[in-house]
Amino acid sequence: MTKKISRRHFFNRSFGLGAGMLLFKNMAFSKSTENGKIPMIITSHTNQTGQKAIEMGWEILKKGGSVVDAVEKAANVIEVDPKDRSVGYGGFPNEEGIVQLDASIMDGKTYNAGAVACLENIKTPSSVARIVMERTDHVMLVGQDALRFARKWGFKEENLMTEETRKAWLRAREKMSDRDDWGPPDHLKDLKKKESGTEGAGAFEVPAHGTTNVLAVDANGDIAGITTTSGLGNKIPGRVGDSPIIGAGLYVDNEVGAAGATGRGEDVIKSCATYYIIMRMKQGRTPQQACEDALKMIVEKYKKVNPDFFPGEKFVAINKKGNFGCSNMPGRRKARLSMINADGFKIYTGTSLFS
Repeated sequence: MTKKISRRHFFNRSFGLGAGMLLFKNMAFSKSTENGKIPMIITSHTNQTGQKAIEMGWEILKKGGSVVDAVEKAANVIEVDPKDRSVGYGGFPNEEGIVQLDASIMDGKTYNAGAVACLENIKTPSSVARIVMERTDHVMLVGQDALRFARKWGFKEENLMTEETRKAWLRAREKMSDRDDWGPPDHLKDLKKKESGTEGAGAFEVPAHGTTNVLAVDANGDIAGITTTSGLGNKIPGRVGDSPIIGAGLYVDNEVGAAGATGRGEDVIKSCATYYIIMRMKQGRTPQQACEDALKMIVEKYKKVNPDFFPGEKFVAINKKGNFGCSNMPGRRKARLSMINADGFKIYTGTSLFS
C-alpha cells in the first residue's frame, strides 16, 4: 500500500533536503596537509588593505567558492583603494602624469592565463585580465586596445589620479633634475634645501615601484594567482614591467603551487623568476627555499658585471599543500606576507637574502 504524502509534508521534506544540500555545498572543508592547511590565501601586502583583501577572498574560499573568484575579488579590494599607491586607483603615474596599469591572472586548474599592460582609466586591471583569460584565446592585450576591450565588457572609465598622487608626481618632477625649469627659482633652490632639508619627502614622495600578489589554493587543491601593479613611478610611457608577463611576475602550476614577484620588473623578466620558483618547488624545495633560490640566481647573474648590485626583488610563493614563503633582496627589512587559512589571519615574516 502506497503511503500518501500531504502537500505540506512534501514541501517541508523537499525544503529540508534543499537546505541541507545548500549547506553541504557552502561548507568549508579545511584539510590539514604536511605542515600546511587548505584552503588558504596570501597577499604580498601586509597593511590594513591587504588584510581586508584576503578576508574577502577567504569568505569565498571557506564557502567552497571558486579560487579564481577569490584571488580576483581580493585583488580588487587593493586596486580600488585610493590610499594604496602601488596599484590601481591612485597608483604611480608615469613621467607624463598618466597612470598605466599592468596585471595578470592564471588559473592552475585550466592552465589558462590572461593579462593586460599599459591599461589606462580602469581601476581593476586584474578583472580585465580575467576577461582576457576566459573570453578570448589570447593571453595579453595592451594599451588603447586593452582599454577598448575593457569598454566592450562594460568597464567604466575613470581618472586614476588622486590629488595625493598628483602632488607626489609634481614633487618628483621638481627633483628629477637641477637643469630644467621645474622646482623653485635658481636663486632659491639652495635656500629651500637649508630651510626644509628633505622638502617634498614623506607623504608626497613617489616610491620607486609597487605591486601586489594574491595567491590561493582551495580545498580541492586547485590554485590561482594574480599580480597587479601601476609599475615604476615616473616610468617612460609604454614601459611594461614583469607583472603582466606569465612566468615573470606570476606563475601557477596546479600540480605544484604559485609564485608572485614584486620589485624591479626588468630583473624578474630577464630571469623568468616565478617560473624558476615553481620549478624549484617541483624539485622538492619548500616555497620559502624556492623564493630564496630565485634571489640567489639573480644575484649570481649580476655578480660578474657588478658584484655590489642587488636589485629590489621580493618573491612570495605557496604550494599545493598550503605551505608558503617569502624573501627579498638584502639591504631592507625581512620580507613579509599576509595569509589566512582555517586557523585565522596572520602576518608571516620570511627572510632577507644573506641576513
